[in-house]
Parts: sequence; structure tokens; C-alpha cells
Amino acid sequence: MSLIDTFDKDGIEIIDPYKVIRRIDDFPETVIAVFTEEFADLALNTLKSEQISHMDCGITVPVYKIWHDGKPLGFYNTLLGGAASAALLEEIFAKGAKRVLLFGSCGCLDKNIASGHMILPTAAYRDEGTSYHYAEAGDFIEVKTADKLAEIFAEMNIPYIKTKTWTTDSFYRETKTNMELRKKDGCAVVDMECASVMAVGQFRGKEVYEFLYAADCLDNSSWDKRILGEMPDDMRGQILKIALETAVRLD
Repeated sequence: MSLIDTFDKDGIEIIDPYKVIRRIDDFPETVIAVFTEEFADLALNTLKSEQISHMDCGITVPVYKIWHDGKPLGFYNTLLGGAASAALLEEIFAKGAKRVLLFGSCGCLDKNIASGHMILPTAAYRDEGTSYHYAEAGDFIEVKTADKLAEIFAEMNIPYIKTKTWTTDSFYRETKTNMELRKKDGCAVVDMECASVMAVGQFRGKEVYEFLYAADCLDNSSWDKRILGEMPDDMRGQILKIALETAVRLD
């Protein structure tokens, strides 16, 4: 049996997150997940917040309740990579969340996409392993929440690009050959989590939203780091505001 044929739709889970994770009373229905300490620190230092839970995954990941425009939201700093981010997403849903908005950086496969531009993935190429445990095998998984996110961005007058993304497990094995193949498939960006988290959400019947911001660029003679790891503070503040304004509009 091929590794990509591991989806066991009706199989009984040995570790069921809804049995081993304690549900929390009054847990926020909408949760924001960030991928960097810089975004987490900015949110926690500028918004009213309180820790309401935590997750253990080799490190302790605190879970907070924050408030924006008087509305409570969940908030946590998730981990990089499909497997790790998917596992934490499972626990967040088991704690009581109904929907999660994730946002993070992506690499550009088109040098004409400017640094910091907002990207709304419409489908994710499944160059990772996690999604094959949550969905039938296939090259892409559709991002079924993309249209709703686009409507919200349009309401807020936020410029964005809708495109397919290439989700890969291996940051250091993004080769030029594979990049060109993914571009032919219609992917304009590359990330490390989209396919995995979308598969979890769709399998569990939960809403998972994700937007990305353009960081580094692979579409040059050599890798261009651009703003990856060196984002200006004002840009970080603008992106966090977009996430907060989006989250309060999701229900």
C-alpha cells in the first residue's frame, strides 16, 4: 500500500482528541493562530488578554483569550509545519473552538508579487504527509473558506491575490525543478501548513481560514530573503490588525 493511501475514513482513532483533551467552558468560538513570537508578543502587549489554557507538544504553548472591539477571541502561537500545526489545531477544536484563522508568511514563486502583499490560498498542493490521513489522496485540497475570506477583505478594502499554494514539508528541499512544476500547476506561493490544516478542518467539520503575506522570493536566479524574519514593525502591526478585524467578522 502506498503511503498516500493511508486515509482511513471510518477507522477508530487510537487517541481521540475529543476524549483526551478537556473541553473548556466559554472557550472562544473564534481563534487566531500566529506562527511567530513577534506577532504573539505584539498582540499580547497591545490587547487585553488572559491565559485560559495551554497545550503540551515538547514545549508549552499557552492559549489566551484576547479582546478586540469588545469581542473575545482565542489566541495562540502555533508551530511551523503541517504535522505540528495540525495537531495543535485538533486540540484547539477539542477545547471548544468553532473556527480558526491562521496567518503567516509564504514564499513567492512569482517575483512580481510584492513583499507584504496579502495572499488568499484557494487550493493547496499536498506535498506533505498530514493531509493524507484526513482526506482522500489527490494532488490538491480545496480551501473552501477562501471566498468568504475574500468577501471580508473586500469589505475592508484590503488588496489581495487569490492563488493556489504549494504546501511542502521540506523548507530546505524546495528545488528549482519542483518550483517550476508547481508554477505550472497554478501555484504562485509556497507555504508549510495550508494543506494540512485545511484537511483537519474539513475532516472535523470545522471552519479553518488562512491568509498569507508574501515574504521571501524563490523566483530569481538565487533566493531573495526580502522581509522574511526582518519585517518592519509598522507592517507587522498592519497585518495583525487585518487578522483581528477579519476574525471578528467570521461568525
